[in-house]
Amino acid sequence: MMDVFVYGLLLLSLSKCVESKSPHIVFIVADDLGWNDVGFHNPAIISPNINYLAKHGMILNNSYVQPVCSPLRNAFLSGFYPFKSGLQNFVILPQAPSCAPLNRTLLPQKLKELGYATHMIGKWHLGMCKWECTPTYRGFDTFYGYYNGKEDYYNYTVLNGTDFRDNKEPIRPNEYSTYAYARRADKIITQHNKSQPMFLYLPFQSVHQPIQVPEIYENMYEDIKNDGRRKFSGMVTALDDAIGNVTASLKRNEMFEDTLIIFTSDNGGMPSYSGNNYPLRGGKATIYEGGTRASAFVYGLGLQKPNTVFDGMIHAVDWMPTILSAAGGGQVSGIDGLNMWPSISEGVPSSLRSEFIYNLDDSLVPIMGRAAIRMGDFKLIEGFAGTYNGWYPVPENEEDAKIDEPKVDYYQLYNLRDDPNERNNLHTKEHSMLKKMKERLNEYRKYIVPPVTEKPDPASNPNKYNGYWTPGWC
Repeated sequence: MMDVFVYGLLLLSLSKCVESKSPHIVFIVADDLGWNDVGFHNPAIISPNINYLAKHGMILNNSYVQPVCSPLRNAFLSGFYPFKSGLQNFVILPQAPSCAPLNRTLLPQKLKELGYATHMIGKWHLGMCKWECTPTYRGFDTFYGYYNGKEDYYNYTVLNGTDFRDNKEPIRPNEYSTYAYARRADKIITQHNKSQPMFLYLPFQSVHQPIQVPEIYENMYEDIKNDGRRKFSGMVTALDDAIGNVTASLKRNEMFEDTLIIFTSDNGGMPSYSGNNYPLRGGKATIYEGGTRASAFVYGLGLQKPNTVFDGMIHAVDWMPTILSAAGGGQVSGIDGLNMWPSISEGVPSSLRSEFIYNLDDSLVPIMGRAAIRMGDFKLIEGFAGTYNGWYPVPENEEDAKIDEPKVDYYQLYNLRDDPNERNNLHTKEHSMLKKMKERLNEYRKYIVPPVTEKPDPASNPNKYNGYWTPGWC
């Protein structure tokens, strides 16, 4: 009888060890992917791998991001709002002598303290004027990708230079970038020491413009008459295949069951480049829901309620402490992000995240929106909201892509529970709520730091570095 008791205790202790094992974490970011650009929101899009993971995992129905790339990536990795990082006005341009604040500890640095191997594949876009700004100096063991915001999918050039690195070495892959990233992910997964937890940050180039895709994928959408939308849809399917290749590699290397997969877009789709957020309002570079409410899900190890939709709010700044918590780390103090892992893992929406800032920019020209705040069900927009003010159905032909922009009031107040598509402005009816939210916005204004400089520096010229965009000039 004693032997049976001891055996039972041993089994219990082993099960607890398994439960407490740090998961491998794959953090996938799709670039400029709209709300209506994935199959689990729009059945016209062919994305079986994304659909499977979303539907068998947990769809995050209220996951919020930033209107454009650099501010969002900084929020993901640092846990700070862009307006506290000088990144509230726009993206970091190739010639700008700027980068994400160097006095901040980023997510991969924290994960390395927990024993993780950390790898990055894809788009950085957090500055590259000095080596200290780049991925392998900011916590990643390896980097395979590009430093800037966009480039050609085949020749890897932007403006007058090539932008691609294997760690620090300038190279140029000889295939469509989505293929190259999936191939490198397979190599990293295959060569990984399975006894060590792995963090793979995989911010794909897809589906950011330029709109380029192998013909085999475009031909899957012959019924779409709008040329840009047909190619864009093909790009989504190419991305989906790449994600399928990554999950297949995890399975082949017996890591899939021990992996937590996180998928999110970085901002909304851009209507002028065939992205689509319908029925949400606006798009990329706006603080409307179409620019900031992300297609997102989590799948895998640690989820107690798979096959569900999570309606709790989560913001981009939350991913840093949330991922650390999933990895077995402790609380992070002094940041804007909140640890949402207990809520997500248990599938129980909490009141922890009930408020956030969409953007806060008091610059003369607030390119991606002056100010917006969410408090409970209510959202207040103050001033310029961004370039795209309207609602943009999927274009059936070339002419459908041209839509008039509606006129808007300086203050826009919406109850997103009743009006998720922001059609009924309540600013003249909800006087007390308007006053309360304006006061709260002004509280946040106390913490604004000046935007980083975007003034081009001629020292950045790739012609000085054998034709490659290269750090070391600021």
